[in-house]
Amino acid sequence: MDRPVAQRVRHELKFRIATVVANERITPRMARITLSHPSFAEFPSLAYDDHVKLFIAPEGSGLALPEPGPNGLVWPEGAPRPEGRDYTPRSFDKARAELVIDFVLHEGGVAAAWAEAAKPGDTLGVGGPRGSFVVRDGFDHYVLIGDETALPAIGRRIEELPAGAKVFAFIEIADAAERQVFGGNATVDVTWVERNTGASLLDTVRAATLPEGEGYVFIAGESAMSTALREHFVTERGHDPDLIKAAGYWRRGEADFYDGHEH
Repeated sequence: MDRPVAQRVRHELKFRIATVVANERITPRMARITLSHPSFAEFPSLAYDDHVKLFIAPEGSGLALPEPGPNGLVWPEGAPRPEGRDYTPRSFDKARAELVIDFVLHEGGVAAAWAEAAKPGDTLGVGGPRGSFVVRDGFDHYVLIGDETALPAIGRRIEELPAGAKVFAFIEIADAAERQVFGGNATVDVTWVERNTGASLLDTVRAATLPEGEGYVFIAGESAMSTALREHFVTERGHDPDLIKAAGYWRRGEADFYDGHEH
């Protein structure tokens, strides 16, 4: 390969208290929240699967922000520690100094509950991103696989790829009402895998016919699913493991799993 597949870029870690500008329900189970802060005019997100840390104040408390310390985050003395969750920036507008985050709405999640009730003027702590894993362009095609938690990254990737790029996306959702429409100039073939029909993301991808050529594969969502599909591409399809990124955003059986992900 004449150039690296990807480059890691580190960013100065910044924390800010952003203000909600809008809360749009783009599907019955997905809220799209627009946040504003002057620092978003220089928001450094370079990759479609970057993540920021969102901080949600305990009910009835004000929101405090931490400082980075040698052993992790340091919170102001006496300030209540907020809940923190990792989310993918869906998009951002430097000219308007705005950041857009999509939230999956589900029972029992701290961030989901906040997002469902959020209204203009509410505040949310936003830290990061710490860095970006920038995948080079120029592949013959791109395969994007995930569930609802991966939709922000998949949607952003589709919309940021240039004209002529070929994308094959496999996305698991609850039902047909959760389908989304993507913009951008890439040529996109989306297979929606709807759980209410009994369809399986694993089985659908395993049975799919994909084109020859050099393709980059991105897999994200439930941890066991991501691991199984990475193994499928390497062992059954003979795909170069260096051309695969597989991330576990949540683990089945763990409480509050839709509220955050580490990747």
